[in-house]
Amino acid sequence: MTPITAGIVGIVCLFVLLILRTPVAFAMLATGFFGYWALEGLRSAGGVLLTESYSAVASYNLIIVPMFVLLGNISAVAGFSRGLYDAAFAWVGRFKGGLASASVLGCAVFAAVSGSSVATAVTLGRVALPEMRRLGYAPSLSTGAIAAGGTLGFLIPPSTGFVLYAILTEESIGRLFIAGILPGLLLTALFMIAIWTVATLDPKAGPRGEPVPIRQRFRVLGQAGPLLAIIFISIGGIYAGVFTPVEASGIGAALVILLAVARRRLTWAGFRGGAEYSRHLGDALHDRDWRQRP
Repeated sequence: MTPITAGIVGIVCLFVLLILRTPVAFAMLATGFFGYWALEGLRSAGGVLLTESYSAVASYNLIIVPMFVLLGNISAVAGFSRGLYDAAFAWVGRFKGGLASASVLGCAVFAAVSGSSVATAVTLGRVALPEMRRLGYAPSLSTGAIAAGGTLGFLIPPSTGFVLYAILTEESIGRLFIAGILPGLLLTALFMIAIWTVATLDPKAGPRGEPVPIRQRFRVLGQAGPLLAIIFISIGGIYAGVFTPVEASGIGAALVILLAVARRRLTWAGFRGGAEYSRHLGDALHDRDWRQRP
């Protein structure tokens, strides 16, 4: 079999496996392994499989992923994510569809904490969806705002997707983080404009929230200030060249743990709630069809 023939057959087999709903990673692994086997033999294919698999997961930079996930989980369990949401609602809740816009803003800020789209959607969904349901928001607008805002976790740094892409392509993690800031902010603004448009066309879909006095707005923003400062320190330190992305992830996780301890948010009940949160998050990550979930 010539390399060209092997390539064509491999592409066809890859698409067949994807059509059969094989996970993308396993479809690519099987196609690459058997294609290399056909060209170079079983011994070479097995050697490449072992060495490449080990080198891919043994990268020091992968420490960023669990550290930022830990940062996001501690923030969620300690209730800091609700503080971010309350601050966003205090500033934009009085506009049309304000609660949905606050949810998108909360997703954008929490994305800068966790770096995960699924964690962002699950965490903010637990906080925002009951409130929007209570105030009579249309289910399509409320769930759509959370689903759209959750995608910001892949774009706004520290995105775990950027980390994995940078490692696989040997690009700079810091430069990819910088490249994601403007598109993330632009997408957040476009989501809020879309929500305002829907609420304008159908006022019942997104009723206005109660106006919040300016003093209370700053008070709520001040309560969320420590977590925003942690985000600024961990992400800003990368851009300023003070420390590497790996060091930033460890510093951010350590600071949020210290903040939770100082505010007495880490309790045995919180640990049990964190285990429950992780279980629900794991279910969401492995669930292929979210529409079947209650």
